[in-house]
Order: sequence, then structure tokens, then C-alpha cells
Amino acid sequence: MTGWQGAGSGLSVEALCRLAEVSRASYYRHWYEHAPKVEETALRDEVQRLCLANRFYGYRRITALLRRDGWCVNRKRVARLMREDNLLCLKGRAFRPATTDSRHSWRIWPNLAPEITPMAVNQLWMADITYVRLAEAFVYLAVILDAFSRKVVGWAMADHLRAELALDALAMALDQRVVVRGALIHHSDRGTQYACGDYLARLEAAGIVPSMSRAGCPYDNAMAESFMKTLKLEEVDGTAYRDLADARERIGSFIEQVYNRQRLHSALAYRSPDEYEHSLWRAAAQQPANAEQPCCL
Repeated sequence: MTGWQGAGSGLSVEALCRLAEVSRASYYRHWYEHAPKVEETALRDEVQRLCLANRFYGYRRITALLRRDGWCVNRKRVARLMREDNLLCLKGRAFRPATTDSRHSWRIWPNLAPEITPMAVNQLWMADITYVRLAEAFVYLAVILDAFSRKVVGWAMADHLRAELALDALAMALDQRVVVRGALIHHSDRGTQYACGDYLARLEAAGIVPSMSRAGCPYDNAMAESFMKTLKLEEVDGTAYRDLADARERIGSFIEQVYNRQRLHSALAYRSPDEYEHSLWRAAAQQPANAEQPCCL
């Protein structure tokens, strides 16, 4: 008798046992001894395949991928399998050079981010700058995320921390998004790149309201900090970039192809930023034309 309990044969277990001239008790005893092991082996193989394809996913995201593929499995079981196969790991952090200089005479804008719960795209953007280590130097990455979908809408890399770095990331974001004047808040730290006159003039020209974190409080920009942590863990750490051009190409590919399009986010019900935005756009397209638009709370 082959197959799992006669699956696909169209016959009941009782009929199969009668044809094979074995008792049902013998059949079930054999099944309980062997079938769970077959299923466990198949699941372990799938977990290893997914972990190799998604090297920096933890057990929660691996569980989400398994469920997408039709597996009925919980997080504890996946965590156990990953632990037994040494697929769980922790990484330490290296020296981090400063990227924020808030000792300047530019105006500090009030912190508006805690008052906003974005209900659609282009209501709250989060901006930040981090470093990327090369063999003999540091380069810097500026990013802008849409707080609603966690999508990176603008980014730029350079070998300096002048305002042009942040301005280039802002220019990309404005090229990719349609901004309604007065409806978008741009949140950042108090660094001179974001507080300087050139940057604020560009925000004002686009009708964007500036917002800045409290002094010494990275939690106010936690979403951008979380992205930087993900970037370091899943792309930068352990990668040897030849030069700025190599780092720009490979990090850009990670942002556009992996983070925005493929990486699952627990805050987005384990969907990628692109998938999350597209699903809501499809839902909005199916609503009546006179339906009320979502707003900030």
C-alpha cells in the first residue's frame, strides 16, 4: 500500500486494507511509525532550502514562507528545526562612526511624528543616514522610507556627509512619489544635513512639513533605525565592497530588488512593502468612487 492513507486512490482506508489483506489496526500502526517521519523530513528539507535562499530570515519569517507554500506549521516547530540544524545565529556589531551632528545654529523643528498614524502612502516619511565600511574608508548612505509601507522611496550614497547626500535621496523620493502639498510630514534627526537651509528650502518648495526627533532620542526615528539594522545584517555585514561604485550598485540592488520587493515584514502581515502597497491599491480600486479617503489620526 502506497501513499498517505490512500490519498488520491479514491478508496477508503477500510477498502484498501481489505484488498491488501491486512487489518486496519496494522495499517495505522505502520502509518504512525513511518508517515510522521516522512513529513518531518520533508519539512526539514524545505526549512533548509528557505534558509539558504533567505540567509538572514529568522524563524518567524521562515514560518510565514512555509505557510505561503501550504505547510500547516507553527513557529515553535520551525524554531526547533532551525535550532537543531544550526540555522539560528546572532551577530555582533562593529565600531559605528557618528553620522549626526546636531551642534549647529539652524532651526530645530518640532517633533510631529508621534502624533501621526499614517493611513496611506505619502503621509509620513522617515529619513536617516548611516555609514558603510569599505576596505580602507567609510562611505555614507542616506535613505527615506514611507512610514505606511516601510518602503524605501529615496536613497543616495556618497563619500561625504554634506547636505547634497540627503538632498539626492530626497530628489529620488520626490521623483518616485506624488506629494500633496501640506499632506506629508518629513521626519529626521537634528543633523545639519536635514536642518540646513538648502534642505528645508527643498521641503518647503514641495509643500512638505518638516519634523525632527528629540535630542538624543533615536526611538523617535525607530523605523529608519530598524531599516538600517536590517541593511547591515542582511547585506553590509560580511560583504567586502571594492569601492563606492561597487557598494552603490550592490546596496542599491538590495534595496530595490530584495527589501522593497521580496523581504517580508512582520508589521505588514508578512508582506513586502511593494506587495503591501499593491494590495491596498487593489482594495481601494474595488471600493465605490464616493468612498471616504483614509486620513491621519
